[in-house]
Amino acid sequence: MKAGDELPPLTIPITRTLIVAGAVASRDYQDVHHDAELAKEKGSPDIFMNILTTNGLVGRYITDCLGERVVLRKVSIRLGAPNYPGDTMILTGEIASVDDGTAQVRITGANGIGNHVTGTVTVTLPDADTLPETAALPDAVALPGSRA
Repeated sequence: MKAGDELPPLTIPITRTLIVAGAVASRDYQDVHHDAELAKEKGSPDIFMNILTTNGLVGRYITDCLGERVVLRKVSIRLGAPNYPGDTMILTGEIASVDDGTAQVRITGANGIGNHVTGTVTVTLPDADTLPETAALPDAVALPGSRA
């Protein structure tokens, strides 16, 4: 692994069930994450994904790509375009730096509106001989409520 290496993209179908399940799992009961009518009353076209679900998906993407022995040390993300039901988010990443057992990975998660999430994840790497040569992510993943 070296700076400039790209991680394989991960396609995540954004379903109503994924949005609601993520909100419930993270105990975020704000109505904009589960009640379409109340979300519309507040100016949103529909319910949308919360940041905690996005954060979990980013972490999962990194460990799927770099291996389960990688330790997430810092996840620094910023939300942009909302993830609405029926859209698809594609997570991509690039190794920004590798130094003394630590790597920084730039990530982007884009949907049909624009960039939903951008940021950097800092990880502690296991021994080099245990890192996967290339990640074997599927083109799409089966998440709650998806048909992938």
